[in-house]
Amino acid sequence: MLISLCLGTTSLLWCKKKKKRHRTSQIPFREPREHRSSAWCFAEMPLGRQMQFMLLFSRQGKLRLQKWYVPLSDKEKKKITRELVQTVLARKPKMCSFLEWRDLKIVYKRYASLYFCCAIEDQDNELITLEIIHRYVELLDKYFGSVCELDIIFNFEKAYFILDEFLLGGEVQETSKKNVLKAIEQADLLQEEAETPRSVLEEIGLT
Repeated sequence: MLISLCLGTTSLLWCKKKKKRHRTSQIPFREPREHRSSAWCFAEMPLGRQMQFMLLFSRQGKLRLQKWYVPLSDKEKKKITRELVQTVLARKPKMCSFLEWRDLKIVYKRYASLYFCCAIEDQDNELITLEIIHRYVELLDKYFGSVCELDIIFNFEKAYFILDEFLLGGEVQETSKKNVLKAIEQADLLQEEAETPRSVLEEIGLT
């Protein structure tokens, strides 16, 4: 009876914590439990593997961001984009986030109104690719603050810059979120200094 009482108390405490976590989580980009301590997974990525491309599109099928890491013609890119957008949007919410497409694997994840879709080689790890997607979303959320679709629409150059600081040639080049955000802040400061009007004397260094 004592064991049963202890188990009942433990279950009750776990339920209370679970309810509390759901109440405090934010809708746009909440962090699932399996992503909370996942920095180690980037170190496990095999060398020489690269992502083929990444697409961001809305529920209405509007393309918001595209990054290609393989040489393709514009015609082929449009064909791939159209085909994948239709395929992913046609899938039900409870279906698996992985699917086989041509000789590649497609890994996608929906955050709020945006779909993040990546193509990887057949022997690559789908779960690590999901972690890469989530890390990119975390970086966007840190920079914009509760990032939404409009942030990417009106500040698409920042979204590309963050992605380029995180991925290089389709491979993870920086696993630290702090380092990525620090590089972005430095670039913003340089841009502000370049856009600030200065006098002629300041230009030649006399003041």
